[in-house]
Amino acid sequence: MKKAEIGLIGLAVMGENLALNIAGKGFGIAVYNRTLAKIDDFLDRTGGLPVYGAYSLQELAEQLVSPRRIILMVKAGQAVDEMIEQLLPFLQPDDIIIDAGNSHFADSRRRFAYLAGRGIRFLGMGVSGGEEGALKGPSMMPGGDRAAYEILSPLLMKIAAQAEGEPCVDYIGADGAGHYVKTIHNGIEYADMQLISEAYLVLREILGLSAEELADIFDSWNKSELESYLVEITANIFRVRDQESGLPLVDMVLDAAGQKGTGRWTAESALELGVPAPTLAEAVFARCLSAKKEERLSAEALLGKPAKIRAIDRTDFIEKLRKALYAAKICAYAQGFALLQAAADEYGWRLDYGRIALLWRGGCIIRARLLSEISASFAKQPDLSNIMLAHGFAHVLQASQDACRDVVCVAKQAELSIPGFSSALDYYDGYRRGRSPANLIQAQRDYFGAHTYQRVDKEGVFHSQWSMAGHEPR
Repeated sequence: MKKAEIGLIGLAVMGENLALNIAGKGFGIAVYNRTLAKIDDFLDRTGGLPVYGAYSLQELAEQLVSPRRIILMVKAGQAVDEMIEQLLPFLQPDDIIIDAGNSHFADSRRRFAYLAGRGIRFLGMGVSGGEEGALKGPSMMPGGDRAAYEILSPLLMKIAAQAEGEPCVDYIGADGAGHYVKTIHNGIEYADMQLISEAYLVLREILGLSAEELADIFDSWNKSELESYLVEITANIFRVRDQESGLPLVDMVLDAAGQKGTGRWTAESALELGVPAPTLAEAVFARCLSAKKEERLSAEALLGKPAKIRAIDRTDFIEKLRKALYAAKICAYAQGFALLQAAADEYGWRLDYGRIALLWRGGCIIRARLLSEISASFAKQPDLSNIMLAHGFAHVLQASQDACRDVVCVAKQAELSIPGFSSALDYYDGYRRGRSPANLIQAQRDYFGAHTYQRVDKEGVFHSQWSMAGHEPR
């Protein structure tokens, strides 16, 4: 029997589509699923492609060329560890396990070390693009064993999305680097989606625009510097009608957003590394607040609905909102790349930030014209500490800040919650201010806890007796 070039475990939708992508590019693939009936069902739909069913892990291992290459498409967490343990008896030194699920990067670091001690090569590979991307070409971010990547790269380059003739896959870095970069991708994705939803809120509530008008606006924005997958699909969403009610389908969707954890991981990492990423974090909190639908309805009844604002110039305001959205997106991406830089320092990774931006140009959810500009900025300034400092982005932010302030002010006068735009503007203002009010915070810390402080006029660490008569600290 002809042996397959790669194996795949897990035939949920993403696993099936990735297997079809691989087989469609001419690579023989053996597939296994814990529920064996799914294997037969999948084989019936492969249409003569080189897909082979394996009905046990031993059979899967026996069907593969050496060194064996096995992709795991199973639920992140304990299920990955359990599958690795079940596989190990059938593997030999230098065989390769690729975890292509949404795993936490710390788990990938641990698994990399564990498997290396047993002679097994490991790749933790972030995959972005959803079901369509898995089938037609995703963006892939593999990290871990470099030699394993070199063995797999001919296959990965064939199945990856292509952007301007280049495959959207490359080796990211050691141990958990691939899954960390995917986590930050998703954190940026959360922020991007939140900002777009807030733009929709403002246009609907302040200008009272119809779904058709919203679709036209987002279509026009997608022909500007805002060109991106998320802006494109937003325009498409507004054009879909509900077959039952005849209303825009988006209006029939419950306003409670779900999440799978990667956005939260981004916020947690920002706190752990001490990196300000307020827009990425606020996007997570906004989803949490959206989930409290019943509480929000009760609060609306008790505290009142948002007010209606005075009439404003429609054309002028839409243009200001376009500029504000682009500026806020720059701030969100800046936070994401700042996190990548801090993680690289913390975990000893050598990340190529310009290359990472290029990997996200195709196949993934945050693909956008903006990423080419980010890559070009790192090419000009490899030591760029924040993309807001790149000449092109600095100019955009300076030119757009008045529009940002007007949009935020109008929204606040209308009592609308726009934490994405507000936090992005605060990040911009806070980052560019040479002196912050943190001197008072440090003085307070020294007052009640003797935490000491540094001075602006001399070297050293100081502690003062701040209390005065009648104002003793408690």
